[in-house]
Amino acid sequence: MARITLEKLRHSYFPAPSGPDDYALKGLDVTWRDGGAYALLGPSGCGKSTLLNIISGLLTPSEGRILFDETDVTTLPPDRRNIAQVFQFPVIYDTMTVRQNLAFPLKNRGVDEATIARRVGAIAEMLEVTDMLDTRAAGLSPDNKQKISMGRGLVRDDVNVVMFDEPLTVIDPHLKWKLRSKLKELHQRVKATMIYVTHDQTEALTFADEVVVMQDGEVVQIGTPVELFERPQHIFVGHFIGSPGMNVLPCEARGDRALFQGHDVALEGAVTGAGGTTMLGIRPEYVSIGSTGIPAQVVKVADVGRHYVIDAMVGDTRIKVVAEENAPDKGAAVHLAFRPEQTRVYRDGWIATEPRTTGAQV
Repeated sequence: MARITLEKLRHSYFPAPSGPDDYALKGLDVTWRDGGAYALLGPSGCGKSTLLNIISGLLTPSEGRILFDETDVTTLPPDRRNIAQVFQFPVIYDTMTVRQNLAFPLKNRGVDEATIARRVGAIAEMLEVTDMLDTRAAGLSPDNKQKISMGRGLVRDDVNVVMFDEPLTVIDPHLKWKLRSKLKELHQRVKATMIYVTHDQTEALTFADEVVVMQDGEVVQIGTPVELFERPQHIFVGHFIGSPGMNVLPCEARGDRALFQGHDVALEGAVTGAGGTTMLGIRPEYVSIGSTGIPAQVVKVADVGRHYVIDAMVGDTRIKVVAEENAPDKGAAVHLAFRPEQTRVYRDGWIATEPRTTGAQV
C-alpha cells in the first residue's frame, strides 16, 4: 500500500499542445493517503480514464510527477508499480476454476504454495465464494465473475493501490447494490488504498471516504460525500451530486443578501469578490413550501416513493422542491422559503459566500 501524490499533473494527446483546450488533464495536485478509499467521479470525457492510465503506468504524463510514498514512479512501467486493476469487464480465465483464477497472480510471482492456499482461502471467504472454488469460471454468473476479478486484484498483499475502472457497468442493476456493499466491506477488511473510477454518483458516494469530482480535465472539488452534498464548491458539483441536483438561479449579490426575481433572499454569509456572473445555489431539499416567502406556481408534482419532487415557477425561472409529505396540486399558488444557512452565491461557477461563524447574528 502507498500514499499516492500527483504533482502539477497535465496531459495532452497532442504532440504540441497550444492551449488549455488541448489538454485532457489541466493541472492536478492531489494526494491520496495510504489505505484510503477514494472515488474519481465525473461525466464521460472529463479525464477520469486518462488519469487512471497515468497512475497505472499505461500513459506517461506530458507534465508533472506521480509519487508512491516518496518514490517518483512517473516513468516506471506498470509491472514495476505493484498495482492491481479491475476493469469494466471481468478479467478471468474461463477454463480455470475459481481457485486457479485467484491463485494465478501469486503463482505468476513465484509465491509458495502454502501462502497461496492461505491467501486464496482468505479472499474466497471475504467474497463469499468458498463453495465455488472448484467451479470453472465459465459457469459463473456475471456478478460472480466480477467478484473473482476483484479477488484477483486483492489476493496480493504487496500492491500499492487497487484501482477499479467502472467495475459495475455490466452488472444487472438489482445486483449492483450487493457488489457495492461487498466492495466497501472488503476495503474495511484489507485496508488497501483503493481508487474507484465511475460516472455514477451512487457508486462513488457509497464506496468512497473521499470523492474527487472532475470536470473537463480539472478537479473541481475533493471532499466527503456529506461535504459534496452540503456545500458544493462549484455549480457543477451541485448539479452532478444529488437527485435532483442543486437549483441554480440568476441573482444579484448584495452584501449578505441576494436579489432573486425582485425578492430579497438571506444567504449563509457575506458575498466575496466582485464582478463576474452571480448565481444563487440552493438544493431542493432546503426549499420549503409554506404560507410566506417567494410567490410561485406549481407546474409539476412527481411522487418518487420516498418523497415528492415539485417543480414551481417563479416568473420564468423553474425551482425544484423536495417535500416529504403534503405535496400541493399542480397549478396551485404557493410560497417558497429558502433555508438561509444552505443558500449561497456562486460567482463564475465558484462559491462566493463565507458561512457565518458560530454565534454570529443572522
